[in-house]
Amino acid sequence: MSLTTGCRFGLAAVLALALGVVAAPSTAAAQDDAQVTFTRDVAPILQRSCQECHRTGSIAPMSLLTYEETRPWARSIREKVVTRTMPPWYIDRNIGVQGFKYDYSLSDEEIATVAAWVDDGAPRGNPADMPPPREFRDIAEWKIGEPDWVVEIPEPFVVAAEAPNWWGNLESESGLTEDRWIKAVETKPSIDGFPVVHHAVTGMVNEDTEDTSGIGDFLNEYALGKNGDIFPDGTGRLIKANSKIRFNMHYASIGVETTDRTRVGLQFYPQGVVPERKLISAHVGDDEDLDIPAGASNVRHDGYYRLKENSRITAFQAHLHNLGKRQCMEAIYPDNSKEILSCADWDFGWHIVYNYEDHVAPLLPRGTILHVTSWHDNSEANRWNDDPTNWAGFGQRSSDEMSFAWVSWYELDDEAFEKELAEREALHADNDE
Repeated sequence: MSLTTGCRFGLAAVLALALGVVAAPSTAAAQDDAQVTFTRDVAPILQRSCQECHRTGSIAPMSLLTYEETRPWARSIREKVVTRTMPPWYIDRNIGVQGFKYDYSLSDEEIATVAAWVDDGAPRGNPADMPPPREFRDIAEWKIGEPDWVVEIPEPFVVAAEAPNWWGNLESESGLTEDRWIKAVETKPSIDGFPVVHHAVTGMVNEDTEDTSGIGDFLNEYALGKNGDIFPDGTGRLIKANSKIRFNMHYASIGVETTDRTRVGLQFYPQGVVPERKLISAHVGDDEDLDIPAGASNVRHDGYYRLKENSRITAFQAHLHNLGKRQCMEAIYPDNSKEILSCADWDFGWHIVYNYEDHVAPLLPRGTILHVTSWHDNSEANRWNDDPTNWAGFGQRSSDEMSFAWVSWYELDDEAFEKELAEREALHADNDE
């Protein structure tokens, strides 16, 4: 072998070796980039949409803060997110208005990311990719933020270990000495009392109250899985000086003597500030003539509510009990045309308020009828059903049923209504260009 040939061979070998050394990490890096990992891809999703509940001391059955806590639940997590069982957000994405405030549901891309992670063996990934841990409010803190004013039921209420359901109104002095406009409100049981409170509906009562509901001027509803209400900008409710707060309570025993002291928290607009619109919240489409045969899985009932004024709908929430399956709200316009506004599947563990984004909140002329359709499932397939062999009908107990929607809106005179319609049409025209 000549010296020249040998040098060429040696140089080629060195280059090949060098290239091999460089190429191998490059290929591995590309593979790492393509692989979905917990630290880089999954942890941010859990932080945004899951960890508020899935952490020690909160309401979920397991914590998902770390890889070590999450990994044993990987297959279950995949099943829950792919079927959109979790996180709880049951609005139908294929019909009606789309666009909601406080939407913590997962996108199709996020669901695909979680599924790919599990299918690939749920790898941890590079610890350096892990985002900083979230900071959480204490579970006892208010979801609306710290209230300006808190009113409790007059005395602690003791629920016996074994007792029939209890319904009744409890009244407390508000203690307010001046009129104030409310911009957010939350009703919540005490920490110990949480398991025995089926619902708590709060209202304001004073000498001017014309009360046909038994609740007074509505403030807020607490039910399982529901947070407080933060009103849209420029809307509010007036609480007058010296008003009383009425708590419409429903207690159910749990086999252990339990003491509750439910309270309501109010956030106010600054003194002297009067919001432009009064926000109305009421249940609409009530149907108390419910007939749900034993074993039936798809029983339909319908209710109606006529809007007396032009209205902008700001929020929709189904209200059913254990046998609830699904609810839709439809607008029947004065010209008899129809439009489905929203549909949502139902899970009794989550009384979710769907707050419409401002640019898509339904604008409905006076005379529009809100048509509420509910479906109930009295079969064995319903995990909330204690006894599918029994007929069910309307009633106040959890084992009875209901069918209505909580809806929030504010009213508009003709000039304001036409202005909002024109603004909406202009916005849609811009988006179509």
